[in-house]
Amino acid sequence: MELSTEAGISERLVKPNCFLNDGAFDWLYPERIQRLSRRHWTPLGVAKASARFLANKPGAKILDIGSGVGKFCLVGGHYFPDAYFYGVEQREELHQIALEARDMTGKFNVEFIHGNFTHLDMDDFDNFYFYNSFFENLDHNDRIDHQIAYSPSLYVYYCKYLFKLLDARPSGTRLVTFHSLGDEIPPAYHLVESSIDTLLKMYIKK
Repeated sequence: MELSTEAGISERLVKPNCFLNDGAFDWLYPERIQRLSRRHWTPLGVAKASARFLANKPGAKILDIGSGVGKFCLVGGHYFPDAYFYGVEQREELHQIALEARDMTGKFNVEFIHGNFTHLDMDDFDNFYFYNSFFENLDHNDRIDHQIAYSPSLYVYYCKYLFKLLDARPSGTRLVTFHSLGDEIPPAYHLVESSIDTLLKMYIKK
């Protein structure tokens, strides 16, 4: 999978200081999206630490499963320009907002894909980031919107699907999870680092 090398850079191209903190970064987005930041978008510090672990070699291709408005990928693309960051998101609105944010920041080692992760070929990617995008199927009170279907059975289906995909990846594959319940992680993935609160976990497949 190749990133597009040409894109219309917005006249509102922002300065790199948007990467200083979460508040500055949130200004890339509409107000409604900003209000969702604390609960649904990866904190900047977590994104940077995760991208550092996943961008383990020049040219590494990293997929964010359920990328929302693209924050993880944009932060990763900023700090690790030798790697390529891809985000897949099934909501058209969030996908378009991510593309606009990419144009404003000028991070063209970043690509956003509109669709469901089950339709992707995982052979196109080396390492993976997962901020439990499936949990909305279990949480009735704090969903992003009502534009997609939700159900506990979908949570189980997505976890099993991702489990099989990850299990089929080669030895050395890297995975970072944030706020995961662990249902999608095959036993072959060895935990090598975690945050003190254990919400952020980093794995390498044996």
